[in-house]
Amino acid sequence: MKKFSVLMLALVFALLFTLPPPPTHAEDLSAFKELAEQGDAQAQVNLGIIYANGQGVPQDDAEAVEWYKKAAGQGVAEAQFNLGVMYANGRGVPQDDVKAVEWYKKAAGQGYAQAQVNLGIMYDTGQGVPQDYAEAVEWYKKAAGQGYAQAQFNLGVMYANGQGIPQDDVKAVEWYKKAAGQGYAEAQCNLGVMYEDGRGVPQDDVKAAEWHKKAAGQEHAEAQFNLGVMYANGQGVPQDDVKAVEWYKKAAQQGVAEAQFNLGIMYDTGRGVPQDDVKAVEWYKKATQQGVAEAQFNLGVSYATGQGVPQDYIKAHMWWNLAAAQGNKNAMKNRDSIAKRMTPAQIAGAQEAARACLARNYQGC
Repeated sequence: MKKFSVLMLALVFALLFTLPPPPTHAEDLSAFKELAEQGDAQAQVNLGIIYANGQGVPQDDAEAVEWYKKAAGQGVAEAQFNLGVMYANGRGVPQDDVKAVEWYKKAAGQGYAQAQVNLGIMYDTGQGVPQDYAEAVEWYKKAAGQGYAQAQFNLGVMYANGQGIPQDDVKAVEWYKKAAGQGYAEAQCNLGVMYEDGRGVPQDDVKAAEWHKKAAGQEHAEAQFNLGVMYANGQGVPQDDVKAVEWYKKAAQQGVAEAQFNLGIMYDTGRGVPQDDVKAVEWYKKATQQGVAEAQFNLGVSYATGQGVPQDYIKAHMWWNLAAAQGNKNAMKNRDSIAKRMTPAQIAGAQEAARACLARNYQGC
């Protein structure tokens, strides 16, 4: 059972963080509108937020955009940022990354940290601008220097991967720690991975488990999976299959394929749960839909032996064929072995089923 190393960017566009006090009566909203119509920039921003979130009024993105534009035209950084978000997400305006970047730049130039991190992401991913890791790093640094956790995390990732900056695990850990200390779950998970692997810090399973627990407690799926692996293997925590299953389930229910596969194994072998072939197959199937070759192999075994499902050589051949196509040598051997017990028509049917399953990206097979 392997751990899931998570060294990735938080590519999430922050949206509309600061809400004004909600209008409690129609008269209050009218007063807000009157101020905005008189050119009060902050009232214009707040009115935009109210319409964007449907706060006491029918939700209306187009109306929100109009008020953001008015405030942005007066140089209000928050409005410029929110307008960039609206263009990035196609809310109230046609989706347009170039215009999103234009507005993020205006807000970022005024030191608005949320705009700086989003601008970094745009350069990082090549959205609305040519991809430029070095430029992304510069914007992450500006926002990170203001204590913005998402930027600190992204900067850690850039150091860990050597993107736009010389690769440096020590600095990656430094930035992960800053973001993790603010409760940023992705940074906590990555910091756990760094301690597990001894990257930028002395290898320490106990500290790795501590950081995975913090992230897992915030429903971070990969951290939940990693914590499950640590309990299953007794790494940094006392070995405990019951707790391993508990954490695998949480991650599996959030769609982590490796957790679905590992949960299948736990049911298959009766570790931490009563042995149950039907549930093992259920979890293997979920993992196969995400292309996990080991799950495809195990599902083939289930069909070949009739464990948890009716025995079916055609489906066994199909799943082993799909796993073999991903380089699983044992699947190749089993496929060729079971073919000796099948008729030419059955083999042809299994091969056609495999082609159809692959064409559907493993869905509904």
